[in-house]
Amino acid sequence: MKNIKLIVLALTVFGFTACAEKKKTVAENSTAETEKKLTVLLVLTSHDQLGDTDEKTGFWVEEFAAPYYALLDEGVIITVASPKGGKAPIDPRSKSEANQTEATKRFNGDKTAQQLIENTVKLQGIKAADFDAVFYPGGHGPLWDLAESTTSITLIEAFNKQNKPMAFVCHAPAVLKEVKNTEGEPLVKGKKVTGFTNMEEEAVQLTDIVPFLVEDMLKENGGIYSKEDNWSVHVVEDGNLITGQNPASSKLAAEILLNKLKQNNS
Repeated sequence: MKNIKLIVLALTVFGFTACAEKKKTVAENSTAETEKKLTVLLVLTSHDQLGDTDEKTGFWVEEFAAPYYALLDEGVIITVASPKGGKAPIDPRSKSEANQTEATKRFNGDKTAQQLIENTVKLQGIKAADFDAVFYPGGHGPLWDLAESTTSITLIEAFNKQNKPMAFVCHAPAVLKEVKNTEGEPLVKGKKVTGFTNMEEEAVQLTDIVPFLVEDMLKENGGIYSKEDNWSVHVVEDGNLITGQNPASSKLAAEILLNKLKQNNS
């Protein structure tokens, strides 16, 4: 009889232990799912020639650095891509002392971030399904390559079809020029948008150099365009589309993108 009691006790203890282990495993799996890292694709230009001038262009450092650190500091996994892959060109003017910010100064001393710029992933082959969101920094470069890139156009349309957050800052809304929505109309049609203004382009004396003006294009494609004073922070959100007016709007655009990601994953 004593042996029977011992066996029953052992089975009871084993049962409780197994149950506890099962609950622990379920809790660990649940925590792992909750802590799943967010992934964001940053797309830079590969174009470095400023129209027919002898000057160089590329992406604007602040428009990469500000969103990069805003996302990185929140644990987001970032992939940096460009049409050609390899080294993405930095607009020399964005490296001037007058254009330095806290984010650009951090970038200047960050070898890891600099290596990402030196070794961008080639845009062809990138799939929207592998990322939670996409962010396009500006600079004048995108007006020449990404605006006409069928690879970029198809990628943005895929992100939109999957209803994933998409952000475009300063000149980057130019890449939406040929992008269509699911109905085959311009993506920005009927959407609240912003981007580098005609007055800001005039202020940097490049109105007659660029292939088209971002403000004009967004309006012509049916966008509900808004703007603030030159160089003011201005970000517009409409559904999964986020647009920023200028370099100073980069950080806020990234913060809005991050908040949308957190809401989608809560």
